[in-house]
Amino acid sequence: MSQLYPFEWTFNAADTVSAVPRFLAIDLGNKRTGLALGDDATGIASPLPAVVAPPGPERWTRLARIVERETPDALVLGLPLHMDGSAGKAARRARAFAAEAAERFGVPVHLVDERRSSLEADEAMGRSGLTHKQKKTRRDGLAAVMLLQRYFATD
Repeated sequence: MSQLYPFEWTFNAADTVSAVPRFLAIDLGNKRTGLALGDDATGIASPLPAVVAPPGPERWTRLARIVERETPDALVLGLPLHMDGSAGKAARRARAFAAEAAERFGVPVHLVDERRSSLEADEAMGRSGLTHKQKKTRRDGLAAVMLLQRYFATD
């Protein structure tokens, strides 16, 4: 009996798929930090549960766990500029956070203008039928999704 394929062939999906860079978006807040994960190949970003912790060691610890679990290739951080494009205290804090995050996590941090991202998130949920409380819990992650989509659109 002749063999149709006289060689041994194995399939390993990891060998056929090139690594697609993953990005973790961070929408900093004083109490809640919105997060989203996405990749540039598909342009799809998905919200993650928010980190509920004020600025400080606890927030860094929680973010470190997420970075370790999700292994992003880069972070995308919202840069809160004034409506006229000027930078204020919040933008300086975001830049300081970006520098520390790059050092702590060893990945590049890209800053993205976050003007109106929370408003866009609210508008996206406007006719969703969600209660006020449900919207509040989803707003941070959706704002982070908006940041990633902006980054993908300009990258």
